[in-house]
Amino acid sequence: MKTTKTPAKQNKQPGIESEMNPRPEVIKANYKGAGKLKDKVALITGGDSGIGRSVAVHFAREGADVAIVYLDEDVDAKETRKMVEAEGKSCLLIKGDVKKPAFSKKAVENTVKKFGKINILVNNAGMQVPQKDPKEIDDKQLEDTFRINIFGYFYFAHEVLAHFQAGDSIINTTSVTAYRSSPNLIDYSSTKGAITSFTRSLATNLAKSGIRVNAVAPGPVWTPLIVSTFDEEKIKSFGAETAMERAGQPSELGPSYVFLASDDASFITGQVMHVNGGEVVNG
Repeated sequence: MKTTKTPAKQNKQPGIESEMNPRPEVIKANYKGAGKLKDKVALITGGDSGIGRSVAVHFAREGADVAIVYLDEDVDAKETRKMVEAEGKSCLLIKGDVKKPAFSKKAVENTVKKFGKINILVNNAGMQVPQKDPKEIDDKQLEDTFRINIFGYFYFAHEVLAHFQAGDSIINTTSVTAYRSSPNLIDYSSTKGAITSFTRSLATNLAKSGIRVNAVAPGPVWTPLIVSTFDEEKIKSFGAETAMERAGQPSELGPSYVFLASDDASFITGQVMHVNGGEVVNG
């Protein structure tokens, strides 16, 4: 695997979000909470930074307590906890590897032990390793990408369902790459396609139980995943291909997760929200 950069957000150096220039915007200064998630408990994988951090802070502002799962980015995770606590809510940090089924069970059990329940699962942890030549995608990269990006989603969904009731919800992070080609991210985009199908099938399976399953498909978003996987030239032009000619900020993704987790989306399941700067997507 030929890369001079750390291959995935899960393996980057701690605190990279605090070192990004410019810093990602987590939540807009004028975002006003309305109690949409009051008394709810959410578990967010990959919640230490990027989109996951934004979701955690938005959820807290809307009244939810939050547990965030992360691999080893202690600095990022602690900063996210401070942000959640600044909103007046509690934040449980759960360190571990989403590739391992036993960890998902432990994470859910710890969340329920801390808060007494769990109402929302946000499957968000992910990795990507750009490769121009598909022959450079070795067995380890392929397996790690699938185990983190889709196996982990299965593991966590399986565990939360033992605690869910009607009205609770799962929100998965897929990607615009599931709907168009991504020639340098073949394995990554394949997992995102799997996440989209997983969302639809699980949603129809659980519909009669009153549990909703939806997804958000981000376009290019300014997160640590980008600076830890793309080269400098790609980073300079990142997002320029969108209709808005820029990358999105995590703050522009967080409200989509709030909507799908709230009662405002009570008649929505099996759907994907496309937050991508103007790329027209059918499906």
